[in-house]
Formats: sequence, structure tokens, C-alpha cells
Amino acid sequence: MNTIPQANLRQAHTLVNNFFAILFVFLTLINPVFASITDVTLSEEESNEILFHIHAYYVEDLPISELSQNSLATLFEHLDPYSRYLDEGDLDAIFSTASGQYTGLGIEVEERESTLVITNTLSNSPASRAGLQKGDVLLFVNGQKVADKPLKYVSDMLRSAKKSTINLIVSRSQTNMEFALQREEISLDTVTSQLLPRGIGYVSIASFNNHTYQDVANHIKKLKSKYGRTLRGLILDLRDNPGGTLNSAVAISDLFLDSGLIVTTKGRFFDANQIYQAQRGDLLRGAPIAVLINENSASAAEILAGALQDNHRALIMGERSFGKGSVQSLIPLGEGKTALKLTTAKYFTPSGRSIDGIGIKPDVEMNKEVLSQLSKAVIMDRNNNQIKPEITNLLAKLDSHLLAEK
Repeated sequence: MNTIPQANLRQAHTLVNNFFAILFVFLTLINPVFASITDVTLSEEESNEILFHIHAYYVEDLPISELSQNSLATLFEHLDPYSRYLDEGDLDAIFSTASGQYTGLGIEVEERESTLVITNTLSNSPASRAGLQKGDVLLFVNGQKVADKPLKYVSDMLRSAKKSTINLIVSRSQTNMEFALQREEISLDTVTSQLLPRGIGYVSIASFNNHTYQDVANHIKKLKSKYGRTLRGLILDLRDNPGGTLNSAVAISDLFLDSGLIVTTKGRFFDANQIYQAQRGDLLRGAPIAVLINENSASAAEILAGALQDNHRALIMGERSFGKGSVQSLIPLGEGKTALKLTTAKYFTPSGRSIDGIGIKPDVEMNKEVLSQLSKAVIMDRNNNQIKPEITNLLAKLDSHLLAEK
């Protein structure tokens, strides 16, 4: 195997240090379908560069010294599922999502048993305005059958479509429906809020991008202004939050902590080892917090929940979270048009827990059925006569915690 010149190695170290911990990978947001290394033709230099980065920065020390560039596909099979090769389109999608902007139709799609199912439509997107719904099965794109195509293929087709109007045919309740949509730039509003009775605030965070910290701070300030003084309590809803940027998770945790450890990261190279401490200044001045999580709360959402739980700052309610306790760094390749998304560290909650494959265990556990009934709409509309008695009792317990005297 050819070696990389020493100057290139120094440059690689600098690039990795600059890019380290830019992302905790989004698990479902905006359908991030990444290229497979087997689908890419790489030069010997590019292959050697990838091998070097894996050898130098991957969270585990793999015995790869005898592998050649012809073994890259096999090598990636030995890495964790979050480590990927990113082509130019993949890289652009990740940076767009992290910056809070996304150009497309606004659909999230999942591959289920050789079918492509729409799992969500973004608010204020072409998809939601056209009437596409969760559960619709994607059949045709611009007249081309996609029902039996890989998700990556369809994602690339949608992204590179030259037509101004994209025609989709979906199946809904055994009926085919046709939609004509136009791609547009969509602002990813990750935070919603509402002032509930008796001075309780409700804030829902859908994911973590570079603007989420400021959005959360602004929403809480508006709630305080609406109430006229400091909130008496806060419900922080992190259900179905797939994660996002590390810095955002740390900064939002710091909004509610006066002191203490937020999270630590540990890896094989120097800059993978970081300690994040809270600074003085609790935006709620100690008012009680209840955090809602479910099995789809992952990554950065788990960092926030873990930080508040271990610092005894919040009551965690719901079901055990996803359990993604690793850090991915973006390492640019070549001229920076492609990249390696590589797991470079594990993270640990303030008490030293690794939640990788385990998740955050809530203080108050709820079964899936009850948790699903405790929807955002139910929390926001306490006067709804359709609310079941068990949910009314749960809301009362929630209020009891949040309105407890300090």
C-alpha cells in the first residue's frame, strides 16, 4: 500500500481538528441516505487517504495495516453503522441541514421491506401543502417506477431532478394518488412553544441544528414575557428528536444549568477527548423541568436529557431512548468536495454513563400507548373534552411536579 506524504498527514490532522465533533448524526431528519463505498470509484490516493483516516481517528483501533484499497468495502463492514463515505451531494445535504436550511420537497422517506414509505412531511413544505401524508407509499417519480428501487437511488433522483415540477404517485389506503410539487428552500424550524395555564411553559425541539440554541432561548424569553415573570415550570419535549449538532446540545443544556458537567467525549486521538462544563446562569432560575423522551429520542437529544437527569435538574418521563452514544466527525477528502463521516469518540453523561446501545432510562416510565396519547396537541389544549381519564391524571401529575414549591 502506498503511503501519504508527511505534509499531507499534517494537513489531515489540521482538517480533522477543525472538523471534529461538528455533528451528532441525524438518524432520520430529511432522509439522509448516504453513498455506499461500493458504489464509488476511488483512485489509489483517495483509498489510501480513507485508510489513513480510519487508522488514525476511528474510535476503535482496528488491525487494518494489511488491508489494501481493494478491501475498503470489507473494511467499512467492520466499522459502526454511522461511519460512511459522503459524496458531494451527501455532504451538501448535511451542511444544509445543520445550518437549518434544506432545499427539496420536505419529505422523510424510509425503506421498509422493498417499499418506500413517507414517514413525515416537514411543516410549511411543498409536501405538506400538497397533502402528502405519513404512511403514503412512494410508487413513481416523474413517471419512473421507484417502488423496487433502493432509497439512495430515489434520493439522488429527487435531488438531481431537472424538471421544475416533480410528479409523485403514492399509494394511500390502496388508492393511487398523484401530486405535483416544486422543490424549494425550506427553513427547518426545530422549536415550537406555548404558554400553558399557571405559568408552565411547553417547548418542543424537533432536532438540533446551528440555530436551535438561539431559538430555544428566544422561545423561553417570549414565554416569560407572555406570563409576566419567570416561568413556574417547563415541559421540554424531545420525543422523536433524532439528534443534531454537538455544540447545540451542549449550549441548550447550559441554558438550564448553573454549574456542573454536561458531557464528556473520549476517543483515540487528542482532540476527541473533551470535557464540557456548564457556565453560571440558569434561564429558568431553578424552576422545575420535565423532559419527555421516547425510543426515537437519540444522540444530541440524549445528551440534553442525560445532562439534566444526572445534574438532578429535570424529571425524565417517557420510555427508554434510542441509545446512540457515539460522536461522528466530518473529515474532508481530497479537495473537500467529499468527506468521511467517521465515529471518532464515545460520549458519557455527567455521571460517567455510556448510553450507547442502552439509552436514557426515564425516571417515570410510560408505556408506548400512553406516551403516544400524550401528544403535543393534548399537552397544549388542556380543555379538550376528548382526553382520556388516564391522560388527564398524567397531566395532573406532570403539573404537580412542575408547580411544586422550590
